[in-house]
Amino acid sequence: MSCPTCGKEADAKYRPFCSRRCADVDLARWLNESYRIAAEIGEDAELPDTEDGPPRRQ
Repeated sequence: MSCPTCGKEADAKYRPFCSRRCADVDLARWLNESYRIAAEIGEDAELPDTEDGPPRRQ
């Protein structure tokens, strides 16, 4: 198995990553919202408000 961050061979201690650094890089990408999960917006979907108010209906 190769590391999803750099492609090197994975280390059992940090699986599926090769090192702590690559695991931290991946975590930072999730926290910075670099990774996103696509979703379709349905008729009843709630859209985020541009201000700090509650979500608005579509």
